[in-house]
Order: sequence, then C-alpha cells, then structure tokens
Amino acid sequence: MLAKLMSGFLLALIRVLTGAQARWYGCPPKAEQRIYFANHQSHVDLVMIWAALPLELRSITRPIAARDYWTRTPLREWITTAVFNAIYVDRARTGEHDPLEPLTEALEHGDSIILFPEGTRGNAEEPQPFKAGLYNLAQKFPQVVLVPAWIDNVQRVMPKGEVVPVPILCSVTFGAPIRLEPGEERRSFLDRARQAVIDLRDV
Repeated sequence: MLAKLMSGFLLALIRVLTGAQARWYGCPPKAEQRIYFANHQSHVDLVMIWAALPLELRSITRPIAARDYWTRTPLREWITTAVFNAIYVDRARTGEHDPLEPLTEALEHGDSIILFPEGTRGNAEEPQPFKAGLYNLAQKFPQVVLVPAWIDNVQRVMPKGEVVPVPILCSVTFGAPIRLEPGEERRSFLDRARQAVIDLRDV
C-alpha cells in the first residue's frame, strides 16, 4: 500500500517537474516484451522513462539502476525496489561476476527492461559509444523487441552533481524497433543502435 502511494506521489512530482511527455514516434505503446534503450545524462533518466510509460507498461517494465548509487541510502533503495522494481547492476566488474546476469534473469522471467547502453552518464550532446551489453542481450533474446528512446532536457532537471531538481519541460521519444541482423558484427550493431537513438533527437 505504501509503495502504491509513493508511486502515485512520485509520478505526480515527476510530471510537475518535467511534464514527462511520451512521444511514440516509431511504435505504439504495446504490452509486449521489450528492451527500451536510451541516452543517459542523469540519474533521473530511469525515473523519466518509467513515468513516461503508460500504467500497463510500467507494471511489466523494470529499469536498470546502478547499485552503488541507488542503494546509498535506505530511502533510495526502498524506492527503487518497492516502487520501480528496478534491476540493480554493479558498474565495476569484479572477478568472474557477469554484470548482465540480473538483466538476463529478468528477461528470462518475461519482464521488459529499460537499459542505458552507454553504461555511465555523459555530458555531451550525443551519447557515448554503446557498450556490449545491448548486443549480448539481443543475441541471447532475439524475440525481445528493441525500442530506441531519446530523453530530452532531463539533464537540465538534475545536472550531474546537483541534488535539487529544477522544473524543465522534458520528453521521451520512442522510435521504431530495430533488430540484430543475422551475422551482424557487434560494433556495427551498437553503432546502428546508437544512431537510432540520436536520430530521435530532432523528431
């Protein structure tokens, strides 16, 4: 009950601060298993996409959250666990640990996920080169629909290093799905996926 109340409060707060406008440019919102992959400029990104999705998609879509940041305080950990049902990932690879394991488990369970293939936040106008995770997941789960998304202006709501959000009109544009072509090399696919995200910037 508390998680439901917090979900409603956060959704209202995010929409007041950002507008959380969803623009379905290349595909309709549909309750099918998807990997949404987007540019990454703020810790608010995962919250922004979550808020932009309609209720029926939010309930089946899990954002990826950096464990070291989102478990730093009990409140952050509770929100990401109870409200967002986030998947924690460790940004620092240790030993034989596979950072994709929790994502793989979620997809095997039938969940959709929100992924930021840059791996870390950037400050440039264009995303940094995508890391291999999206390619590896596309290989392993060819049936999952890959939907690019461009998050606009959210870095101005919560700039890197800031703790107080500033109201700014933001939007998330969802593009046409892409797929891993048979025999396509990793870098070729990742560059194409990155370009699919960039192409949504001016839509």
